[in-house]
Amino acid sequence: MARTAQRNRSTKETSIEVSINLDGTGTGDISTGIPFYDHMLDQLARHGGFDLTVRAEGDLHIDTHHTVEDVAIAVGEALRDALGDKAGVRRFASGSFPLDEALVDVALDLSGRPFVAWDVDLPECLPLGNPAFDPSLAEHAVSSLATAANITLHVNLRAGRNVHHIIEATFKGLARCLRDAVRVDSAGVPSTKGVLS
Repeated sequence: MARTAQRNRSTKETSIEVSINLDGTGTGDISTGIPFYDHMLDQLARHGGFDLTVRAEGDLHIDTHHTVEDVAIAVGEALRDALGDKAGVRRFASGSFPLDEALVDVALDLSGRPFVAWDVDLPECLPLGNPAFDPSLAEHAVSSLATAANITLHVNLRAGRNVHHIIEATFKGLARCLRDAVRVDSAGVPSTKGVLS
């Protein structure tokens, strides 16, 4: 059975369409109107081994917050839907992920219980790109995605001075952990309860 899902999300602030294939080739087709965020979501697809399409229109004339948040929620919901009952998945994954001077630890559990621990103190930095991506939105994006996907997630910054590198290492680390955790390597649901929800 194909592990795919689509999600649409429309509010007075945004209009979003997302599709995901967990068993894809790492192809991202991303358009949020926020170039830096597009770059991060493309990292998620490429390093996660997912096919991910995102089409978003938002109130960027106000700021980028609503678009970043709503896209993250829609991607998380699509990921959750594509996982289905999670039969056979590895469930857990963790690792340390470098990008030049930055080093980020990521650990996750496809537990069905959303929880995010974020210990990433970003250095002072001007917003990235145009329209501007406020670096503080990285936490909001990752937390919103994980919460919508019902994932337990821990992210810890071990080293780093360049904010772009820190955020990119975070997205790449999340992607690689998701790639490992969603891999099917057994037959049953990996829980003594018999369900992950």
